[in-house]
Amino acid sequence: MNDDSLLTLIANASVPVQLVMLLLLGASVLSWALMYVKHGYIRQSQAEARNFEGRFWSGLNLSDLFSQLSQRQERRFGLEAIFENGFREFARARKAELENSEAVRSAHRAMKVAMAREIEILENNLPFLATVGSVSPYVGLFGTVWGIMESFRALAGVQQATLAMVAPGISEALIATAMGLLAAIPAVVAYNKFSSDIDIMIVRYENFLEEFTGILQRQSHTPR
Repeated sequence: MNDDSLLTLIANASVPVQLVMLLLLGASVLSWALMYVKHGYIRQSQAEARNFEGRFWSGLNLSDLFSQLSQRQERRFGLEAIFENGFREFARARKAELENSEAVRSAHRAMKVAMAREIEILENNLPFLATVGSVSPYVGLFGTVWGIMESFRALAGVQQATLAMVAPGISEALIATAMGLLAAIPAVVAYNKFSSDIDIMIVRYENFLEEFTGILQRQSHTPR
């Protein structure tokens, strides 16, 4: 089937089937746009995490590292945000002369809150991909069923039905199923890939949080 005949079948489809196709096309376009943005953000987060871990474990004084981050105008995210919130809260608690254990707990809570925000940003819009991946085939199937029903209804007043009479209508209807699969498959693949990458980032955040908490516990015993 060439492109012209495909476009002709779409143009000749019934209005409900055309609406289904339009809905699936919109979902597919939005999914690809979201996949592009999400892929870029995750890659940026991974690069930022590698860069920050290199600086953090390089032996640089933590106060100096905090000062460098605080002087930057752009938003800190990922490990930088977790570190900055934790160290700021630890310094504030020490300045308020809280007990060492309370200062560490306060910093730990601040880092947990910052980590929750970062995870929320990483997972933002993932449910949309999951919805497109799970619902699109059924939406396409609905368009197909509707189109086939219309094809057979058109034969109600015909005394002798032939395959040539119903083939165009069925072909139009089956396009909806194909579009549903074309929308669903990339969304499912992307959702699984992004979920795996995000799970790895979350483990990375949690490990850093616990390691940094241990460093703060040791530092809390140094003179104020």
